[in-house]
Amino acid sequence: MTIVREGRFCKDTYKRIDADWELPVNSDGLGDAIVPFDWLEDLEANWPNRGHIGVDVKNTMPFEELEPHLDRLTLIAINFPAFSDGRGFSLAKTLRNHGFKGTLRATGPLIADQYFHTLGCGFDEVEIPEAMAARQPEDQWRQAHDLRLLAYQRGYGGDAKNILEQRRAGRR
Repeated sequence: MTIVREGRFCKDTYKRIDADWELPVNSDGLGDAIVPFDWLEDLEANWPNRGHIGVDVKNTMPFEELEPHLDRLTLIAINFPAFSDGRGFSLAKTLRNHGFKGTLRATGPLIADQYFHTLGCGFDEVEIPEAMAARQPEDQWRQAHDLRLLAYQRGYGGDAKNILEQRRAGRR
């Protein structure tokens, strides 16, 4: 998988732990890891020396199930099963609206054309399959990232400037 952060391909600093991996008791430390959601309770009890913990969730995960854990998580990876399934965008926006300050990662077959909207919903980074990274190289993601400075709607995308207001100001 390839991580896209600020329009650039970069190395993942988290280790992804699969659900079939056996959770050791009283480990000396896991380091920074993304774990299945079902593991969160066991981690609190059995891993006192853990690093930063991220959680892997489906895009259908109800916010209410994540809410009690938000203060302990440094990353939430929201899975997009297909680029046409946008439910993860709603979950990301809800997490940001409720004050989640950690990293939000969109995971799955997203395309560069969706990157502007991904950032506007509160995601910090995107994790795409290697095959998609080969079809859409870094320069396409960088161009999509640079579009975040332009928007048609006010208040969308954080620091975006409204294109229509810029045009009006240029006429004066």
